[in-house]
Amino acid sequence: MASQKLTEYERQRLENIKRNAEMVAALKLHSKAATLSAATAKRHRTKTYKASPEKKPKTETPIVIRRSLRTRGMPPDSKGLPDDFSDNFDKTPKSVSVIKPQSPRVLCPISMVDAFSGDDETESNKMLVGTILSIAKETQVGVSVKDVKDEIFSEKGALGSCKSEGFESLGTEKVDESLSGKRKLVKGVVKNEYLDGLVKIEKSDQWLESLDLKPENVARLLPGRIMVVKFFPCSSVRMIAAGNKFGNIAFWNVDSNNEKEDGIYLYRPHTGPISGILIHQHSMSKIYSSCYDGFIRLMDAEKEVFDLVHSCDDTIFSLSQQPNNSETLYFAEGRGGLKVWDIRTGKSSKNWMLHEDRINTINFNSQNPNIMATSSTDGTACIWDLRSMSAHKLKTLKTVSHSRAVHSAYFSPSGSSLATTSLDNKVGIISGVNFEDACMIYHDNWTGRWLSSFRGIWGWDDSYIFIGNMKRGVDVISPSQKRSVMTLQSPEMSAIPCRFDAHPYEIGMLAGATSGGQVYLWTPC
Repeated sequence: MASQKLTEYERQRLENIKRNAEMVAALKLHSKAATLSAATAKRHRTKTYKASPEKKPKTETPIVIRRSLRTRGMPPDSKGLPDDFSDNFDKTPKSVSVIKPQSPRVLCPISMVDAFSGDDETESNKMLVGTILSIAKETQVGVSVKDVKDEIFSEKGALGSCKSEGFESLGTEKVDESLSGKRKLVKGVVKNEYLDGLVKIEKSDQWLESLDLKPENVARLLPGRIMVVKFFPCSSVRMIAAGNKFGNIAFWNVDSNNEKEDGIYLYRPHTGPISGILIHQHSMSKIYSSCYDGFIRLMDAEKEVFDLVHSCDDTIFSLSQQPNNSETLYFAEGRGGLKVWDIRTGKSSKNWMLHEDRINTINFNSQNPNIMATSSTDGTACIWDLRSMSAHKLKTLKTVSHSRAVHSAYFSPSGSSLATTSLDNKVGIISGVNFEDACMIYHDNWTGRWLSSFRGIWGWDDSYIFIGNMKRGVDVISPSQKRSVMTLQSPEMSAIPCRFDAHPYEIGMLAGATSGGQVYLWTPC
């Protein structure tokens, strides 16, 4: 059959198609589209916890249809009220105490297997216990903390070096002995005798700008709001512990190669919000946790149990330890109370009423553990000297006042400054020989009721403070410049980070936790 002659319209249409195909080929759009589709297919899977759903048995409630006596063909009840009804009514008290339902708290030790949430609890729990025991054994027996830090920081060159004795001070300043004893204030150098080392940070702006959030360093550890996040104080394994508002505690082994578990282990040893997690560098196999339910539990990895250390009817709002003493616990109980608990005797050795409202944080000076700082909802942060405190004498060394609740008060690594975070949209910097210099820096700290409150923490020296940002970022505040100098942001951040912790041995490793159960791990490039 003879081919039909093309019309002018069809000829122009074919020319347009040919021209468009040549343009697409010149721009290499097909190859770019193939590359994007391949990248989307290979997108990193978000790490998350695995919790086995609890199936509740269905309870069928019988339907009761109310029918009157008349419709049921029964005579009316003509008994009426009893004769002594008025007398009994007068004797009835006006206010009847409502019987409170008993708390579901378990007043006994809980095995780690029973507290585990997820599938294959025996095998998963065994893996976590083995990891924790190996870390504790290496720190106590195998290699000293000093040797590990020397090796790590010597490889990082520009980030600094570690030494345990003897260093050249860049600047010195006399300090009042009543506050922190005899020490040298070193600018740019952090010495902590209770962490067995010295970290020198050079050209901090460069490593600060190099902080990056990689997709594999993002994980959802817990359901709900995270209240506490802590690094394990070791350099051999990157391990993080976090607690949420439902009483769960999760452990994330960032270096785990187990694809089945993602290195995340979820437990539920408490029944309320977790208020504190303690991991002491000299006893990492024993992890303390406190909760709003009034319990303090000890997770003993050797015995594989969450043991009960202390229980009370009041809420425990915070938990802390001195850096040089692993046998004593300091915790805030009730409205303004602080207790000192002796672990060896299992009794409270001291009990003080320090504030008019709840104590949100307890922190100790790294250079002089006898100096303690507390922050309270009563709008104050106080510095105390434990050596001069008694039941009849409670006098602060320094009181910092805010117009709203103070959610945190942390000493700097050198111990020469104190940073407070308040709901009045202020970050306070208290410094000086006797902490007499106070500076208030504006920062939006109004998180609302659905987010955990912001708590600014110090980095690895006295140069920067890290605090959450309502625009899904991490603000970096410079105390010397008295302002926010930069904001850490990443497309991997899908929620607002509220609680932070800086790795004690890895400069630039920063963990941020959200109210959605996620943890972001920032690391230097």
